[in-house]
Amino acid sequence: MYLPPHDPHVDDPMRFKPLFRIHLMERKCATVECMYGHKGPHNGHIQIVKKDEFSTKCNQTDHHRMSGGRQEEFRTWLREEWGRTLEDIFHEHMQELILMKFIYTSQYDNCLTYRRIYLPPSSPDDLIKPGLFKGTYGSHGLEIVMLSFHGRKAKGTKITGDPNIPAGQQTVEIDLAHPLQLPDVENLHDFSELSRIVLEVQEQVRREEQEQEQQQEEEERSQAASQPAAKPLGGEGAEGEETAAGAEGTTQNKAPASQPFVLPMGVISRNEDYPRTCRICFYGTGLIAGHGFTSPERTPGVFVLFDDDRFGFIWLELKSFSLYSRIKVSFQNAEAPSREAFDEMLKNIQSLAT
Repeated sequence: MYLPPHDPHVDDPMRFKPLFRIHLMERKCATVECMYGHKGPHNGHIQIVKKDEFSTKCNQTDHHRMSGGRQEEFRTWLREEWGRTLEDIFHEHMQELILMKFIYTSQYDNCLTYRRIYLPPSSPDDLIKPGLFKGTYGSHGLEIVMLSFHGRKAKGTKITGDPNIPAGQQTVEIDLAHPLQLPDVENLHDFSELSRIVLEVQEQVRREEQEQEQQQEEEERSQAASQPAAKPLGGEGAEGEETAAGAEGTTQNKAPASQPFVLPMGVISRNEDYPRTCRICFYGTGLIAGHGFTSPERTPGVFVLFDDDRFGFIWLELKSFSLYSRIKVSFQNAEAPSREAFDEMLKNIQSLAT
């Protein structure tokens, strides 16, 4: 397992933690060992579920228990997961979230299902190279987000989740067609000034979406009234032009001169060591929800591009700032097999089990 660094140090490297290992013996014999817990390797099981998916199961979960009971297990997990003790965390809400995460993760006892992650394709027109990023999420700590580009939009999808927004959800969406011109640093300190700029763009986006919907309805009515062989306006050719125009606009905004940047007064940031210059900013929306992903809604925000490996997002409604840093690890240590070798290994184990 690759764990994010301890909150809020997004630029630190990922942490490596073995969860299981496979021994291939002679005569196509194999054994699986669970590495979870602090009592050493013990008997486990692995099973292929479907393509790009397999499951692990520990057969001796008593090896995960500690002599001091759940309290000792929680304190040990807290030191490893957060790099601190419970006494170091004064915020009551944060203590509650951390306890919820411990209860949620520890109940599985390394009986987990793994699915392959396919990284997004890269294009020369992309604002920066897509990929995986570590990001600060307030009291939830650091989480992993996959940044991808889709024409005139960019999306940040959660790879790891929390009690509010689970994995797989689109945490941020960036509108590359609407760059933001930030005020100078002195006026940027004023949160109300930044809020005014963002809300004006939000209203502009809303009007453009309404006009686009009306135009689409008119084209559909026109298409229904015309002959079947007629090519409607706004067909494949027009759509291709729009996509190309969006990509061209993104390329033009790709490497502007840097500008000073500072967070407005009142905006909370877990990491105060954010860059003080940025390349460009865009209007965007961020997904927020209550515990259990209740009442989800997209709220306005500011996407801030610092450099090729770092970006930020100002959550306007939460008055919060998330800093993201690219994951550069290759996710493969010296003894790790290739993807093809690992897939073959799983097939051999599955055939032995059946």
